[in-house]
Amino acid sequence: MHILMFVAGLVLLVIGAEFLVRGAARLAAGFGVSPLVVGLTIVAMGTSSPELAVSIGAALEGESAIAVGNVVGSNIFNVLFILGVSALIIPLAVSTQVVRQEVPIMIGASALLIVFGLDRVIGHLEAIILLLLLAAYTVFLVVQSRAAESQAADDPAAKPAALGLRGVSLQVLLIVVGLGLLVLGANWLVTAATAFARMFGVTDLVIGLTIVAAGTSMPELATSIVAALRGQRDIAIGNVVGSNTFNILGCLGVTGLVAPGGLVIADAVMHFDAWVMFAVAVACVPVFLTGRCIARWEGAMFVLYYIAYAGYLVLMAQQHAFLERYSLVMLGFVVPLTAVTLVVALMRDRGSAKPQG
Repeated sequence: MHILMFVAGLVLLVIGAEFLVRGAARLAAGFGVSPLVVGLTIVAMGTSSPELAVSIGAALEGESAIAVGNVVGSNIFNVLFILGVSALIIPLAVSTQVVRQEVPIMIGASALLIVFGLDRVIGHLEAIILLLLLAAYTVFLVVQSRAAESQAADDPAAKPAALGLRGVSLQVLLIVVGLGLLVLGANWLVTAATAFARMFGVTDLVIGLTIVAAGTSMPELATSIVAALRGQRDIAIGNVVGSNTFNILGCLGVTGLVAPGGLVIADAVMHFDAWVMFAVAVACVPVFLTGRCIARWEGAMFVLYYIAYAGYLVLMAQQHAFLERYSLVMLGFVVPLTAVTLVVALMRDRGSAKPQG
């Protein structure tokens, strides 16, 4: 039964992602809105619905630490694993808007979470601030996109083909059905994977730190991979960056309002995971700048870092004797080596961009 549920979950994820990407891309073309903006808004918010549902449920049950940990863990997974796997499949071209605007906003949202978490609680006032920032960000993206559309209105070749009411309804239906299949597929996949893990004696804590955290990001993973394969690279990247911003501003904003007494943030999250999330967001800057592309080797580096992070979580949960040496190797060798590699790649990219005399 669980095997059938696991396979069915994978199938629903693939079909749902195909519907969502197809509908979003055609809707963007029909309204003259860039695929990047659609990825940052409709697709990002839709694929983040599992994180929102899990966080609200946890907050209402008094498990607010899980609500925050779910968002932080999902954001780390989104950048390191999803962008990494997508780039391994096909190198992802990064638009100037992502580098100059969207990534700094994602970094700012990550920093704001750390600031709000200094007292270990996200109160109702802070939750309202997060939601207002999300509303302002969404309005800004729409206005910016409409302004760009009006500038291109004089070019007949740039005018979008009218979809008509029937065409718009069809694409919206594809998006809604796609999102529904993604959420259902992710739920079945997590349920089956959790059952398998328990059969092999894996503890609930490790399951929560790995399978559940990754499971709520399955819609983002499926959507980004399908978007990359279909050549919709702006949707693939916009989905991840937009989801991370929405997770902090939207998911924590809503759960902060419904949680009695606000969201309590665990010390472990503030001491380690929140800073990893912030570092991962900052790491996007040099990676995105090198050739305005996420190359395959950078994608491989992202995936390996997520595996290393997951390994740390498992060792920490078991209080394994190897944990201290593992941490020393990561902090003393792997991280500095990666930083040097990125700096050298960035310098080479800048040098090759200079006009030859």
